[in-house]
Amino acid sequence: MKLLLIEDEPELARNITDYFSSNGFRCEWVSTLSDAKEKIGMYNYDCILLDLMLPDGDGLKALKYLKSEQKEDGVIIISAKNGLENKLEGLETGADDYLSKPFHLPELMARVQAIVRRKQFSGNNQVSFEEITINLSAHTVAVNKNTLALTRSEFNLLLYLIGNKNRVLSKNAIAEHLSGDMADLMVNHDFVYAHIKNLKKKLVDAGAGDYIKSVYGLGYKWHA
Repeated sequence: MKLLLIEDEPELARNITDYFSSNGFRCEWVSTLSDAKEKIGMYNYDCILLDLMLPDGDGLKALKYLKSEQKEDGVIIISAKNGLENKLEGLETGADDYLSKPFHLPELMARVQAIVRRKQFSGNNQVSFEEITINLSAHTVAVNKNTLALTRSEFNLLLYLIGNKNRVLSKNAIAEHLSGDMADLMVNHDFVYAHIKNLKKKLVDAGAGDYIKSVYGLGYKWHA
């Protein structure tokens, strides 16, 4: 799963990115409103963590920009502004949740996972497709109740495919989801093919159906 952290406090930002990265998330970080708008305009995220007090403007402008672009990224406001009016304004502008500073990182993690579950998987912590079962909190995958060993990238790829079942996902979209803005620096997306091939083999070898289909010239889709 991919996060965007918009936060101008370097120490807090490092703590958040380190914590989420160690728990299997890809977490990108910007510290200004202008950089936030650029990221939001170019990429999609499972969840955005948004501070309101940024050095070049109000963080709510980033939220308003997100909504004006009709994007559906989840948003949690993380702010030292803890007044009721601030919370109401943030939620009414379109944020999914509001967490006042200081906070515990496990609580932030729980709220992020809740938003991802609600937006992509109808609020379920356990995602099932035929003989495949995914536990979002434990980051585990089982085929016919037998645990399957996947890398972090393979786990995120599987979630991305199932969450967009029957939709064709371009190689570029998959590369961006797995590598964030680093995908723009890559000469080709051969690593996408490698991850698809490895995930497909592991699933089929474990007894799952062959659900990952290549769509010539376009990309891949999870065929349901």
